[in-house]
Amino acid sequence: MALSTDETSFSSDVLESYVPVLVNFWAPWCGLCRIIEPLLQSFQNEWGGQVRVVGINADENLKLTNFYRLKTLPTLLLIHQGQLVRRIDSFRGRDDLRQTLDAIMRSPDIYEYWAAHGQIPI
Repeated sequence: MALSTDETSFSSDVLESYVPVLVNFWAPWCGLCRIIEPLLQSFQNEWGGQVRVVGINADENLKLTNFYRLKTLPTLLLIHQGQLVRRIDSFRGRDDLRQTLDAIMRSPDIYEYWAAHGQIPI
């Protein structure tokens, strides 16, 4: 993961970010969390400065885990301008997750952000 955050820096790293942030809640014991990590890294590299991916260890950040009412790991949250835009807490494999992430990045909410900043995605 390119960036890790925790309860103390969540506000500045995620909620106050000028780009949309995909938050990956994970845990060291979660096998699926480890499996999707390379996919998330690839996703961030592909979308460049248009999205930031951050990881949060759910076991060490229980306030955030409870606030976002996590029921399963991994859970991915797309947060844009301090607001929860999308939540992904179930998927049927890597391809399904990748298709879901790409669809989110082309969603109207994110598209409006890019249009306002002169960064229309391809």
